[in-house]
Amino acid sequence: MSEYESVIGLETHIQLNTTTKIFCGCKADSWEQAPNINICPVCTGLPGVLPALNQVVIEKGILLAAAMNSTIRPLSFFDRKNYFYPDLPKGYQISQYDMALGDGGYFDLEMPDSTRRISIHKMHLEEDAGKTRKVGSRRLIDFNRCGVPLIEMVTGPDLRTADEAAEYLTRLRQLLRWLGVSEADMEKGHLRCDANVSIRVKGEQILNPKTEIKNVNSIESVRDSINKEVERQIREVEAGSVIQTWTLEWDEDKGTLSKMRSKETEADYRYFREPDLLPIKVDDVLKQKVLYEFPELPLACRQRFMDELDLPLYDADILTMDRSLAAYFEDSVKKYGGEAKKVSNWLLNDVMRMMNAEGLSADQLKLSPQDLADILKLVDGGTINNSTGKKLLKKVQAGEGTAAEIVKAEGLAQVSDEGAIRLVCAEVIAENPDEVAAYKAGKESLVGWFVGQVMRKMRGKADAKLAQAILSELLAQE
Repeated sequence: MSEYESVIGLETHIQLNTTTKIFCGCKADSWEQAPNINICPVCTGLPGVLPALNQVVIEKGILLAAAMNSTIRPLSFFDRKNYFYPDLPKGYQISQYDMALGDGGYFDLEMPDSTRRISIHKMHLEEDAGKTRKVGSRRLIDFNRCGVPLIEMVTGPDLRTADEAAEYLTRLRQLLRWLGVSEADMEKGHLRCDANVSIRVKGEQILNPKTEIKNVNSIESVRDSINKEVERQIREVEAGSVIQTWTLEWDEDKGTLSKMRSKETEADYRYFREPDLLPIKVDDVLKQKVLYEFPELPLACRQRFMDELDLPLYDADILTMDRSLAAYFEDSVKKYGGEAKKVSNWLLNDVMRMMNAEGLSADQLKLSPQDLADILKLVDGGTINNSTGKKLLKKVQAGEGTAAEIVKAEGLAQVSDEGAIRLVCAEVIAENPDEVAAYKAGKESLVGWFVGQVMRKMRGKADAKLAQAILSELLAQE
């Protein structure tokens, strides 16, 4: 059997997080609303209405185009894309065709063994269609989503594995959130992906007939569906069959692909210029306004954290998955003035656990970077121990005061009096003869258990390092 490689391109539909829709004043995000209440004559395509372009859509499009290394056209146009689906009330979609806002572009995808440059074939603005819902034997139509602003971005056939496709989507989602142009939540349809898949004998350069996989609503499903389709195409080719250019539907529950319809071509859509909208003019003034504070992008920020702050890749990667988290970390390091890795440890473990439990992002925390830095300084100075420091995180987050105020009010200062700690250590040893015998028999890891008992008796305020040293000394004398 020949050795094959897959050739994959991704079409992503990115819902922009604007307040209103692209051509009317209806609310843009209607995820939790009842069907067909967030609509108006414009977004439902009633006769005699005219679209009015949302300026914020253009600004977010410019921002994403710049991040994707795309040329921003000074003059672009809207077009009508004609097709007849039940959830498209006008019988056409207002989109962009040959003169879209973004021209070309690329995204450098870092994989473990190489960096692959993924070309951007198309990047254009358009309105969303509605959606159908199957209820029993009936199909119902919800028009709430009609007119929601989208950016459709199509890669070149540059991805070679399902893992690369999944990584591209992961990094794209990270970038969209970092820029603040989309919530990029696939479960809510903010980021949708169709995959174009073909195979060829490894080493060949030809592009064979491709299939398109639709209705994929998670990154893992993109990976799974592509792998299933590649396996199917290899079986077909090995059996002597020709791959048909089908549009395939992915069944999330069953993990299977089925044929939806024959794949359309661009000629089927009969594009022509949208007569009801003026061209989009992007002059230098508008570009400078949008790109004035263009941020450092996440992969560049990750590299800087590794180079300048000596963080390992694992830490830097997690910290730069969210822009507010990266900013929180960097501000905490500046205010702390100590080792960045220590800040990272506390942030990735204890602070993020608290964020996840409360459903908060870093910029929503009451615990400020200054608060975190103050707690770390109290630990470093021996005023409190690690255990008390972790409790302080929650107390400050709960609004009980600053770290210093809480330590003073609740008497949380660490006990470092050797005599006092020695007395408690002796008590613990005397009360637990079985554990002492096990320790003497070679189970030296029990010293941690003894330290825990001392900490319990001293209400968590003992100097743990000093307690361990005293315990080791006393146990050696038993």
